[in-house]
Amino acid sequence: MNELAIDRLRREQPIDVDRFLAEHEVPVVESRTCTFVYRGEADEVHLAQRIVGLPGLLPLHRLPHSDLWYLVLSVPDGSRLEYQFQVRRGDHVEWCNDPLNRHHAYSPFGATSLCFAHGYTTPGWTQPDPAAPQGELTELIGYSPALGRDCTITVYQPAGFSGAARYPLLVVHDGPDFLQYAAAKTVLDNLIHRGDLAPTVAVFLHPKDRLTEYADSPEHARFLADELLPRLADFYPLTGECSLLGASFGAIAALSAAVRAPGRFSSLALLSGSLVFTDGVGDHGGGPLFDPIVEFVNRYRREPARVTDRLFVSCGRYEPLIVRNRAMLPVFRSTGTELRYVEAWDGHTWGNWRDRLGDALSWAIGPRR
Repeated sequence: MNELAIDRLRREQPIDVDRFLAEHEVPVVESRTCTFVYRGEADEVHLAQRIVGLPGLLPLHRLPHSDLWYLVLSVPDGSRLEYQFQVRRGDHVEWCNDPLNRHHAYSPFGATSLCFAHGYTTPGWTQPDPAAPQGELTELIGYSPALGRDCTITVYQPAGFSGAARYPLLVVHDGPDFLQYAAAKTVLDNLIHRGDLAPTVAVFLHPKDRLTEYADSPEHARFLADELLPRLADFYPLTGECSLLGASFGAIAALSAAVRAPGRFSSLALLSGSLVFTDGVGDHGGGPLFDPIVEFVNRYRREPARVTDRLFVSCGRYEPLIVRNRAMLPVFRSTGTELRYVEAWDGHTWGNWRDRLGDALSWAIGPRR
């Protein structure tokens, strides 16, 4: 293995930190290592990350006779890492993004710094393509008796939409987040333009209390199967094929809705699903919010049923849910459902879910037939 840049810097006399930072993009990616660096006076600096199997805080080491702190982390090729720094000065502790790194990831919780390991490439279909015709987004509001409230949905009509054609339907949980943080409209435009996805009408759901509505809620399932689908069929020329997409709690909402209305949904795409279970033994460790989810998944594991034709499942290898998702694969396969499973060197992040949309939609819906 070639000598790392940080090791060459350590041997310098005197150490020229300015030159080092001018010559290297931070983090410094070399083969299967990523060197994280922080510059500034501090008593302690830690790398804050969420890689399962590693402590959440990893200490950086101060380069002697300098204000540069560093940590060398070995990571598999293709990894995508979101991180921050925890910096302590005396009794004061602050969390911050990497001031030397221009790359950021965004989520409902704010921005984090982003590291692309060797071999990672951002899928081209996640980026705006001037050649791709643009679909149209329309916001609609209607009252749901099942949920007891007005429900907002955002409807995507593909470019060239015509009442003379018929379209498969995609229903996306956590719709505003998928649009803002997973570039869902751009992805749909590009996949349809490239021929990887049939022209599709997509509906983006706006939950009011997702932790309740998405936790195996019978009201949410009734809203989807008995209210939303019939209303959409009255206004849009649909083929009758409907796919449900969700991430995390949204994946549970998709699966539980299909279990409550078997055969109504042609395919499911479950991204990093919160498939937490105990099989009746031990504490699930997720707190009260996960109680209805654990009851649902335990029940499904005892009595697995084929509720859809095609199922897409993905999970990041850096998230704790990877163990639960892998354990559910034999259960899903036992039902005879066509299953596609994908793992990525990524975490429980919107960037991960964005990068999986190409595989998920091409499997769940597919190209024009």
